[in-house]
Amino acid sequence: MEYLDFELPIKELEEQYQKACAIGQESEVDVTATCKQIEKRLNETKKDIYKNLTAWQRVQLSRHPNRPYTLDYINAICGSTFLELHGDRNVKDDKAMIGGLGKIGDQSFMFVGQQKGYNTKTRQYRNFGMANPEGYRKALRLMKSAEKFGIPVVTFVDTPGAYPGLEAEERGQGEAIARNILEMTRLKVPIIVVIIGEGASGGALGIGVGDKVLMLENTWYSVISPESCSSILWRSWEFKEKAAEALKLTAKDMKKQKLIDEIVKEPLGGAHSDRDKTFETVKNSIVEAYDEFKNLSPKELIDKRMEKYSSMGVFKG
Repeated sequence: MEYLDFELPIKELEEQYQKACAIGQESEVDVTATCKQIEKRLNETKKDIYKNLTAWQRVQLSRHPNRPYTLDYINAICGSTFLELHGDRNVKDDKAMIGGLGKIGDQSFMFVGQQKGYNTKTRQYRNFGMANPEGYRKALRLMKSAEKFGIPVVTFVDTPGAYPGLEAEERGQGEAIARNILEMTRLKVPIIVVIIGEGASGGALGIGVGDKVLMLENTWYSVISPESCSSILWRSWEFKEKAAEALKLTAKDMKKQKLIDEIVKEPLGGAHSDRDKTFETVKNSIVEAYDEFKNLSPKELIDKRMEKYSSMGVFKG
């Protein structure tokens, strides 16, 4: 288990608890009362820390190395029914963007999402979750296939941004993302977006247009990362915490601004602290969201979606 800086008091108490329990097992000393006392302090410390998280601390939690990624959610939700589909039929298969068909109960869904790696080797293989233009074109191809067969779309957003390399720009990174946004606004099937980690910049928007946008509690969604914002405004990464607060990028801020529809509660300690519970909560949220839109006609769906996004950013003087 890896701990973030602000989680160190929890680490200390957990180590004390384990030592106390070990003493009880290895000797005849009764340490039950001590263990209960440490456990009580541990629970109180956890509640106190996670109840008062700053914007930057939520950003850190969204990047936690043990946090579940897109394929973890899909495999847990769909099991053996998931069939991954590859390639954009133009350039190549982008490993940072994955997608395919899967079932929740008897209902088929087209799943699309950014996939990060678990270690150095897989992170390079997945390009750190940063998709190239062919990744967004693959996503669009899959969404268009879903539309053809009347299958709802679920997207999982978790990216530090679209890949900013020279070759990505040469192949039309901006156009690919813009095309996805345009086509998703008029897709004739329900689209459910789930932000499961980092939702940065156009990289997130490329698969982020939906009838229902769900956001896990300890995730962020913004036009720019706190570090990049800090380096532009203050020419240093040292002000990333200040930038995170100013950007209003947390789930609570997004809900307040009506830029997302619902916050999905995470277990105490983050999504990685109880993966099974997180998967079950996300699965139920997807099913509930689909039930809300499944009986609408394609015209009603599109009109409602267009109205939703057209009203964003409108202020009355």
